[in-house]
Amino acid sequence: MSNIRRRKRNPEFYKISGSGEIVRAGDCVLIKPSQPDKRPSVALVDKLETDMEGDLMVKLRWYYRPEEASFGRRQFHGAKELLLSDHYETQSANTMEGKCIVHSFLDYTKLENIGAGDYYSRFEYKVGTKEVTPSRVPVYCKCEMPYNPDCLMMQCDGCKKWFHPGCVKMTTAQALQLSNYMCDECSS
Repeated sequence: MSNIRRRKRNPEFYKISGSGEIVRAGDCVLIKPSQPDKRPSVALVDKLETDMEGDLMVKLRWYYRPEEASFGRRQFHGAKELLLSDHYETQSANTMEGKCIVHSFLDYTKLENIGAGDYYSRFEYKVGTKEVTPSRVPVYCKCEMPYNPDCLMMQCDGCKKWFHPGCVKMTTAQALQLSNYMCDECSS
């Protein structure tokens, strides 16, 4: 009698049941939450493979939401901001509920229409050491905070610096009425 061994094979794609979306390595996906009242998790598909039992598995690289990291959510983190982690895990492909797009920070700020499946990432997070890279990013305004694309900022026509309306004693409604803006330094 011959000895037969099942061979693992790596499929090129997976079709998500229900949505019919095709997922390949390199795509970003939403993972079904373990509890119905939770948001889906976001992950990068590293590899699709069949296990020894013939079940399709997906190797994922997790994105963390800022509040899931050791330092927590900060004022400059946007609602759709994610941190690409070094945390990998293999799960059943059936845990994927749909595709999404994780843009670079710069590409996200250029989007005209942001959909429910659009996210962005500007940081990487090392889970074991709790280290974030890059450790420094540009800061703006009098408050010296990194840019949050969810918050309105206005640029001074003189010095070209960016300011939050609240930091220059202005409401968002007032800022939206302006066609030009000069900061206190440039207008004096």
